[in-house]
Amino acid sequence: MVGRREGVRTIAVPMERHIAPWKDIVSLWRLVKAFRQEKPAMVHSMTPKAGLLCMMAAWITGVPVRVHTFTGLVFPTSTGLKRRLLMLTDAITCACATHIIPEGEGVKQDLTQYGITRKPLRVLGYGNIRGVDMQHYSRRPEVVRLADALGDDSCFTFLFVGRIVRDKGVNELMSAFERLSAEAPNIRLWLLSPFEDASDPISDDARRVLHHHPGVQYVGTKFGDELLAYYAAADCFVLPSYREGFPNTVLEAGAMGLPSIVTDINGSREIIRQGENGVIIPSKDAEALYQAMKTMMADPTAREKMASHARQMIADRFEQGFVRKCLYDFYDEIHV
Repeated sequence: MVGRREGVRTIAVPMERHIAPWKDIVSLWRLVKAFRQEKPAMVHSMTPKAGLLCMMAAWITGVPVRVHTFTGLVFPTSTGLKRRLLMLTDAITCACATHIIPEGEGVKQDLTQYGITRKPLRVLGYGNIRGVDMQHYSRRPEVVRLADALGDDSCFTFLFVGRIVRDKGVNELMSAFERLSAEAPNIRLWLLSPFEDASDPISDDARRVLHHHPGVQYVGTKFGDELLAYYAAADCFVLPSYREGFPNTVLEAGAMGLPSIVTDINGSREIIRQGENGVIIPSKDAEALYQAMKTMMADPTAREKMASHARQMIADRFEQGFVRKCLYDFYDEIHV
């Protein structure tokens, strides 16, 4: 699909997202075989598993320029043996790479603080790897028409876009919303996201609220203008995640003119500036989330001020053309 869309030749190498030793060895062998045949001048990898296998294969086959971008780190929120294993795999990725790009300053700090690598680390631009297409993420007439069908002036609408898992702060979100809705019944919460029960399930209490509370609407996954219509029809975006690399949904919400409530974690704190385009609260704190959501509803002047700044703040730092230019300039700089 990518090949047809971009008009380029592609080579598919299947990989498992989670730890799967035998399948990982097979994927590594296939990558080594592909790199030996193609003889690339550079390999650039992203995501944890692809990064580990691609950097190892590129090192084995002698690819001269080996770049890995850390879009997020899993180990800081892990414990025990899993944490040590994840730190080891990140260290191996760094050891095999010639250039390392943390997606944001928070990821850069963690790589250094936890001793994952001593190699130079460089954030490109203000961070982020994709940037935001400001023309697409806008209140175009076709988006507004769809949003009008969703809107309800009598309701205050919170929006969450992300996987339904514990790590995204869904437990705290359900708790805070249930408490707030008991005081202010004219609110609703839209959830646009897939369930991932197998990997990181939410609590039974959170599941109860999600499925049975009349103010919670689980919409499922949306794309294109249909997704943008939910951004346009909402009043506030909420992402109480435990960890992120550089959350695209917060960028998208800002581009659509929404103030955001986010947790004080990597990525989110680099997009949101306290009181300017949103609110930053402690992670894993349902009380703080409840208070932030309550204040967002109760103070329309502050909310409208944050909303009025949101889009321009994204355009100034994360416009897609700027983000791409930062990467192209980096490629020119390291080209051999």
